[in-house]
Amino acid sequence: MESSNKYIITFIIIMTVVAAVALAGMREITMSASTKNEEIFNKRSILLTVNEYLGEGLSVSDLSDDQVLKMFKEQVEQVVINKKGEVVKDMLAEKIDLAVEKKKPEAERLLPLFVFKNDKEKFYILSVRGSGLWDEIWGNIAVKSDLNTIAGVTFDHKGETPGLGAEIKDNPGFPGQFVGKQMFKDGEVAILVRKGGSQDKMYEVDGISGATITGDGVSEMLQRGISNYSPYFETIEN
Repeated sequence: MESSNKYIITFIIIMTVVAAVALAGMREITMSASTKNEEIFNKRSILLTVNEYLGEGLSVSDLSDDQVLKMFKEQVEQVVINKKGEVVKDMLAEKIDLAVEKKKPEAERLLPLFVFKNDKEKFYILSVRGSGLWDEIWGNIAVKSDLNTIAGVTFDHKGETPGLGAEIKDNPGFPGQFVGKQMFKDGEVAILVRKGGSQDKMYEVDGISGATITGDGVSEMLQRGISNYSPYFETIEN
């Protein structure tokens, strides 16, 4: 009887260890796939800001995952800068998580910058993060080589209301309004979302009906986020 109990206990221990190892392996495989998918999703979002400048007949939506990674590797330079506008060497912009940076003291925060180049022009793609009505919102802004004209933007959110605040992502007409707008006026960030309709066609876009707080959050995010890149822009010679 005692021998039988030992056998049962040993069997249970072995099966427990096997199950634990199997679960750990599955978790590792799942996490690796999830991490890669997130990486590709983020790179698509960044490239989408310059979708009109990828090349004749090319569109981000038509690119395979491998094509996205290839284009990003060949045509996008990654730069990490600090709040003083200084380049931090030996770091990749894609590794900078603004949600993590937000928790640091402001002076210690790092900023990701992506520089997309085609045969004719260079675009600087900034990453920004802020707060909407319910949770965090974020986006990417592509700026032409004049460091002022917006070439394209993408927005995303964690929990805005479908049909209202979520329109910053779901309705292509909203980010589309930003194309051609100017970011700076007299040295200050002037781009904003205007409730009730834009009054200055050069710097303002129409707000989303019923989503005033989300729109205000986008304005604040852009004005604060873009201003963080100003010290670096001042070091660039056009």
